[in-house]
Amino acid sequence: MAVLRDGEVLKVLPHDSQEDYSIWLLPAVHECLGVCGLGMKDVEAYAVAAGPGSFTGVRVGLTTVKAWGEVYGKPIVAVSRLEALAVQAADGAAYVAAFADARRGQVFGAAYRRGEKSLTRLGEEMVIAPGKFVETVAELSGGERVSWVSSDSESIIADEAWKARQARGERVEMVSNVLAPSIARIGLAQLAAGRTTDALSLDANYVRRSDAEIFWKGGTAKHGR
Repeated sequence: MAVLRDGEVLKVLPHDSQEDYSIWLLPAVHECLGVCGLGMKDVEAYAVAAGPGSFTGVRVGLTTVKAWGEVYGKPIVAVSRLEALAVQAADGAAYVAAFADARRGQVFGAAYRRGEKSLTRLGEEMVIAPGKFVETVAELSGGERVSWVSSDSESIIADEAWKARQARGERVEMVSNVLAPSIARIGLAQLAAGRTTDALSLDANYVRRSDAEIFWKGGTAKHGR
């Protein structure tokens, strides 16, 4: 949870406890705003991670922001978790690849081209095997040097395909997994550009179907046979 005013981070509160995110979130919001001398009516817009990531975490965040949007009538900005990782890249390469562990031997990943003030995503966000992600980024970047960023590099660096990038002098830059400040800054830029949504239109980008959906459809298919 983070509070920004005019681009300046006033307060950040990481979810670093064992408490369920759904239980932790609203008291954290109250604490953050209270420290800043603000209330919910003072907030002019909401930036929220729309995925990819934990199904439960994404749903909790989006549902909460949807409620605020309805009650207070303020604009909402949906931000990619992967972009929030990518903007933290300190290496000045023209291309940035951001990834996060997606479990099941896969990563969530996306490739970006660096502009003067922002990143432009190349292709779609993906859930993919680590080695295949490395190869896909190599193709999207046209063989150019790439800045690799993540908060859990182990999901890539153990893969055989990574050795070719390592031989080029590339490395994975470990960045913070406390993404609220980055999400807020991206949200602020999108807000200024008029790229907002409302509670009704806000939706998640899970990239991968949930286990419940997979098992339900699998069970239905099996029953049908």
